[in-house]
Amino acid sequence: MCGIFACHSHPDVQKFKPTALKLAKAVRHRGPDWSGSVISNNTILCHERLSIVGVESGAQPLTNADESIVLAVNGEIYNHRLIRKHLKNPYHFKTTSDCEVIIPLYLEYGLDAPKYLDGMFSFVLYDKKLDRTIAARDPIGITTFYKGHSSQQPDAVYFASELKCLHPVCDNIEAFPPGHVYDSKTNQTTRYFEPTWWDGNKTADMPLDLKLLRETLEKSVRKRLMAEVPYGVLLSGGLDSSLVASIAQRETLRLKKLQEEANGSAEEKPEDLDKGEGLVGIDDDNKLSTMTFLPQLNSFSIGLPGAPDNEAAVKVAKFLGTKHHVMTFTIEDGLNALSDVIYHLETYDVTTIRASTPMYLLSRKIKAMGIKMVLSGEGSDEIFGGYLYFHGAPNKEEFHEECVRRVKNLHLADCLRANKSTSAWGLEARVPFLDKEFLEVSMNIDPKEKMITGDRIEKYILRKAFDTSDDPSAQPYLPDDILWRQKEQFSDGVGYGWIDALKDNAELHVTDEMMKNPKPEWGDDIPDSKEAYWYRTMFDEHFPPSCASTVMRWTPKWVKQTDPSGRAIATHKAKYEDA
Repeated sequence: MCGIFACHSHPDVQKFKPTALKLAKAVRHRGPDWSGSVISNNTILCHERLSIVGVESGAQPLTNADESIVLAVNGEIYNHRLIRKHLKNPYHFKTTSDCEVIIPLYLEYGLDAPKYLDGMFSFVLYDKKLDRTIAARDPIGITTFYKGHSSQQPDAVYFASELKCLHPVCDNIEAFPPGHVYDSKTNQTTRYFEPTWWDGNKTADMPLDLKLLRETLEKSVRKRLMAEVPYGVLLSGGLDSSLVASIAQRETLRLKKLQEEANGSAEEKPEDLDKGEGLVGIDDDNKLSTMTFLPQLNSFSIGLPGAPDNEAAVKVAKFLGTKHHVMTFTIEDGLNALSDVIYHLETYDVTTIRASTPMYLLSRKIKAMGIKMVLSGEGSDEIFGGYLYFHGAPNKEEFHEECVRRVKNLHLADCLRANKSTSAWGLEARVPFLDKEFLEVSMNIDPKEKMITGDRIEKYILRKAFDTSDDPSAQPYLPDDILWRQKEQFSDGVGYGWIDALKDNAELHVTDEMMKNPKPEWGDDIPDSKEAYWYRTMFDEHFPPSCASTVMRWTPKWVKQTDPSGRAIATHKAKYEDA
C-alpha cells in the first residue's frame, strides 16, 4: 500500500504546498520507501510510496512524456502486462510500475479508464491541458480513500488515503464510494463498476459449478503473487486463509520448480517493456511471472496463548509445508495498543477494533522480518454467507440480499480493517476472494446452494469445491478437519479471553452515569454498550466530529443479541464455548 494526498484547484497552491507535504506525511506509515509531490497549475499531488512492483523506477507521482498528465496511485494493477500489450495506440512507458498503465488508459478511454483495471487501487490523475482532475477507487474499496471539502476554499476538492490527512483542512469528509470515478469538470461522482450481481433484490440463479469456482479462485490467488519483494500469507487456520495459503503454496512450489529447471539454460531474449515483456504479473495465458526471494512461503498467525486459530494454523502450515511463524500476544499488549489501533483504523466500530488489534500487532512483526506483502482471506464470509448469523436467514432471497449488502459495505468493515491495520506498518494485504472475476462467478450462484441447512454448514460449496476426497489420485488442498472446520470470527479465534478483557476494561473506563449521558455532538449515533462508548471516546481524542460520518457499525441480522461476536451466535458449537 501507498499513501496519497491531493488537492484540486487550490486558490494559492504554492503557499499551500508546505501544508500539503505535512498532511501527506501523516500517511507515511503506508509508504515509507519514498516521498514525491508535483504541482501543476493550481493542483498538487503528493505520494508516499511502498515499493512492491517497479521497485527501482516506479517513484510517484508518475507523468507522461510531456508531463501534461500527473498521476498518484495507491494500489496494484494485476493486469498491467496485458494492458501494455493491448493498448490501441503506442505508448512509451517511463517506468516498470504496474500503475503507470492508468495514464495511457486515460488517454484512450477518459473517464472509462478504471473499467479496464483489474486490481485494487485509489488514484488521482490531473490533466494539465484540460485543468481536469479525475479520481477513482477500486470496485469493492479494498484500498481506503476519502474526499473532502473546505468551506474556506469552496472550489477546492481534497483526496487522501486516510482521514488523518483531511480533517486538519476539511470540514466535510466522505468515504469515496468504491467502483466510482470523480470528474472535476462536472463535479460529479459516477459509478463505473456495474456487475451483473449488484442488485440484491434480483436473486441470482446460476447453476453451481464447483470446478469453475475452484479454478477462478486459484487464478485470483495466482494474480496476487505478482511482486518484486518478499511476500507471505496470513494464516488463521480458518477455511478462507487456509485455502488462500494452500493455493499460494502450490503456485510458489510450481514457480520454484520452473526456476530450477531453467537455471543456467534460459537464453536471454530482448524484451519490449512497453508491451509488458519481462515484467512481473500474469500474461495472456494466465501464466504468472514473479520473483521469489525466500526459499519457502512464509505464513503467519497470531493469538493469545492456546488460541484456537494458532493451533489450527500450525496444523495447516505443517500440512502445506510453509515456514510458519506463530505470534502470541498478551491481553496487556492488546490493551496498550488500542488507542494507536483506533488512530490508524479511523473507526469506533466494535467488531473492527476487536479484530484489528491482533492484526495490527502481527503486521508489525511481519514487516520487521522483511516481508512487504501478504495474502489474506477477507471477503469470503460476505460472498458465501459464512457468518454464523446467516443460519437465521428465512429464505434464499433474503440470504442473497444480505450477501450483496455485506459485499457492498466491505469498504467500511473488513477491507478497512485489512488495509489500515497492515498499512500502519508499511505492509500490503491482498485479498483474492474480492477479485472481480471471482465475484462474478460466486455472487451469481443460486443462493439455495449457499443456504445453511441441517446437513450443510456455512460456506459448504466453497469447502466442497476444494474437497478432493472422491479422487484418491488428487493432492488434497487441506486436511479434512480444517476444510470442514466451523467459522471462527477473527476476534474470537485469537482467543476468547481477548473479547472478555475488552468488555471488562470498558467497565472500568465507562460508568453507568456516562452511558446515560452521551455526548451531545454524537447526535443519534449513541453507543449501545460500554465497550462501544469507550472506543468512541478514544476516536474523539484523535478525530473531530466531522469524521464520524465515515464510520459504519457492523451488526448481525436475524438474531436478537447485540454483541457482534460470532461466539454470541446460538449456533456456535458448545465445544468452542468451552475452549
